[in-house]
Amino acid sequence: MSQNREPENKLTSGNREKSASGDDADRGADQPDSDTLFQSVRSFLMQEKETYGDFKVPELEDAGSGISQESSYKLDEETLNLDEPLAGYSSAAVSGSSAEKSLPEDGSSTGKEMLESGPAAAQTLEELLDICLSAEVLRTDLADTRLVFGTGNPDADLMLIGEAPGFQEDKEGEPFVGRAGQLLNKILEAISFRREDVYIANILKHRPPNNRDPLPEERDRSLPYLYRQIELVNPKLILCLGRISAQTLLKTTEPMKNLRGRFHPFSGGMELLVTFHPAALLRNPAWKRDTWEDVKLLRRRYDELTG
Repeated sequence: MSQNREPENKLTSGNREKSASGDDADRGADQPDSDTLFQSVRSFLMQEKETYGDFKVPELEDAGSGISQESSYKLDEETLNLDEPLAGYSSAAVSGSSAEKSLPEDGSSTGKEMLESGPAAAQTLEELLDICLSAEVLRTDLADTRLVFGTGNPDADLMLIGEAPGFQEDKEGEPFVGRAGQLLNKILEAISFRREDVYIANILKHRPPNNRDPLPEERDRSLPYLYRQIELVNPKLILCLGRISAQTLLKTTEPMKNLRGRFHPFSGGMELLVTFHPAALLRNPAWKRDTWEDVKLLRRRYDELTG
């Protein structure tokens, strides 16, 4: 009995032998199910598109060679079209569309109870660091990771918050030191900030496996420590880098397109702005223009608040 051939537009395992006639050889029992793989990839791409909008997939150098490093991670003068001056960019008022956020002081398990048991006792960032070093609740399910606490000016008026450390950050113990960190440095320089002028941290302080998104329970366990870190730095402005950071701090499920472009009131008179994570810009250069508009807005507001 003959078998039906697989539709030609589905993903295949990539290592099947082609017959002389061009027909696909029968797939072995140990080969992955191409239908399942296709659906998984399609689901991931649809989720990315829903969150960030349309995006482009970088072209391959040649078949089987992988993504071109030069095209995907180019960090030259064209990275953000940084030749545009700030002059003439109108400042925007803080949006009052969302309720003012406050650091948890209720009786929730991720608020008062955890704060009283650890981070609330810290009176300085150094004391909080010591507490975090021994806090098992901050760990993910990846073994032997290094604490990535935060870096920069402890009295900064601008604080940047990402989602979680990656491989390079875990290795060096400092946030944003890989390719995404290089791009972040260029973004800061473009609006006349040095890395040491600001304070940089993440929602999670330990690396999750395979660079996956932080799980809700991981974010809940980490938030009291981050909230105390924010209180001790006491910035005027917070820049959330990426969807996870923004949704976590604003306690929302709104997509990026609804969160960008305006300042959100936060705790103690702080204001929060949302932009794309630098890693997302490496994946999709089309978002660089939007990021440039975001950081120009950030710089304008910073100058207004600091005189």
